[in-house]
Amino acid sequence: MKMVVLDGYTLNPGDLTWESLKQFGDLKVFDRTDFYPKKVIEVIGDAEVIFTNKVPIPKEVLTQASNLKYIGVLATGYNVVDVEAALDLNIVVTNVPNYGTAAVAQFTMGLLLEMCHHIGDHNKAVKDGEWTKSLDFCFWNTPLIELAGKNLGIIGFGRIGQATAKIAQAFGLNILAYNRSKDISLETDTCRYVELEELFEKSDIISLHCPLFESTEGIINKLNIAKMKDGVMIINTARGGLIVEEDLKEALNSGKVAGAAVDVISSEPIQENNPLLKAKNCIITPHIAWAPKESRARLLQIVVDNLKAYLSGNPENVINA
Repeated sequence: MKMVVLDGYTLNPGDLTWESLKQFGDLKVFDRTDFYPKKVIEVIGDAEVIFTNKVPIPKEVLTQASNLKYIGVLATGYNVVDVEAALDLNIVVTNVPNYGTAAVAQFTMGLLLEMCHHIGDHNKAVKDGEWTKSLDFCFWNTPLIELAGKNLGIIGFGRIGQATAKIAQAFGLNILAYNRSKDISLETDTCRYVELEELFEKSDIISLHCPLFESTEGIINKLNIAKMKDGVMIINTARGGLIVEEDLKEALNSGKVAGAAVDVISSEPIQENNPLLKAKNCIITPHIAWAPKESRARLLQIVVDNLKAYLSGNPENVINA
């Protein structure tokens, strides 16, 4: 069986191994593949199985990859594949859910703590000599924020949202959760479900953990920001398209939003003209919340398990069944 990994570098830049996939047949791994359909078709060749992270697999590619039977998406999101066309062609498509829950929740809190304490900035200030020149035993260049007693609004209360809430509650935060479906058993004295309007009005911090659907695209926009508290902080480790970036820039520069921290952008890699690059008090990281080695190793193992289940006739994590 011939298999091709179209863009394996971000999953495995060299600290993991592809050996567990090689047991199933002849495997070719490409660090990157140009997104042009003709190039994708050329790289796929006569492979029966392909794996993609961000390389698009549109209908044009699917109809010309005549030997293709299986697509393994190396991520949870699968919008890079035309799943309806794949279904019509009897090509099974799987994804990898629930591999990075702990990592993303941990990173979310790291972003929040950085906004509260500006640890990186103060470390730099010390090394630039500011503490040496200080007249006092301590100094701070920005306001420092205590979290206990504040409200954290979480939009998207699935696995990652819940994991984030659990850590946040240990810091003394109260959770206002919004989700399309509700599991009332999760409610406690410090965690309750609310509607979006209440979440926007009462949250001191808002953290995004929802998928990018038509209903959530641009959910952080000028209209909804106006409903928020003055000085609110916003975190996004989910999907860049959840935020209207120009609106957030304006809110940051006016002071309506005190700070934002985003690990995802509407177009990645970030473009030089992205509005958030000119926003005050905005932390931008390069889509790395998912990327600890432990998380990537877990992802790769699920990829192997998905393929094994497919070959055994009992496919798992199928998204176009």
